[in-house]
Amino acid sequence: MIVLFTDFGTRDPYVGQVKSRLAEHAPDQPVVDLLHEVPDFNPHAGAHLLAAFAAGFPPGCCFLAVVDPGVGTPREAVVVLAGGRWFVGPDNGLLSVVAARHSDTRIWRITWKPAEVSSTFHGRDVFAPIAAGIARGAFPADKLAPIARLDVEFDAEDLARVIYVDHYGNAWTGVRGVARDARVTAGGTLFKHSECFGQVGKGEGFWFVNSVGLVELAVNRGSAAAVYGLKVGDAVQVQRLN
Repeated sequence: MIVLFTDFGTRDPYVGQVKSRLAEHAPDQPVVDLLHEVPDFNPHAGAHLLAAFAAGFPPGCCFLAVVDPGVGTPREAVVVLAGGRWFVGPDNGLLSVVAARHSDTRIWRITWKPAEVSSTFHGRDVFAPIAAGIARGAFPADKLAPIARLDVEFDAEDLARVIYVDHYGNAWTGVRGVARDARVTAGGTLFKHSECFGQVGKGEGFWFVNSVGLVELAVNRGSAAAVYGLKVGDAVQVQRLN
């Protein structure tokens, strides 16, 4: 299985171009579109999202992760094995949180480039063929070199900021699950806790631990982003009482 995680969006041709390359090199592998709306140019937010999502996928799967504002510069390209799952992408911090949260992590630098490669689309030309090879069980050892650590490493502890706003206007944070009596504040508002949307009134704001284990701010049948003015990067205060 190949899992796509990018900031490409869905209105442009980039996802289709990557899938075409994957179909060429790994035609029998299922491809899952996990997320193509990772916050633009933001590998820091992407790193915490990717780490949260990864546990929901089976060991052996290969994530093709592309949030790559430095494409075409001397930044390196890497393969990471962490928690039994593979990750292929840029060495710009995007893979660093998932790498740091596992004790079995191994890392390789991608030393290969195809004869024809776009300076602005390594996701298609470099990452996709490598991910395809790994997914079909043909580890490309001749195209990789083992390394001790990534060049760019973000702090792997919780990130007390908004890292994603979904189309409902729910604000995901980089804070992992906390007890229900925690005090959660963002945008100058103290949010109460609820287990789910239906336990609060229409238009009422609350926080909960979402399906991938992150603290999320929401409004029942409304947009927390619009009501409270929340956006990616905004600080969130979480006070644990126990």
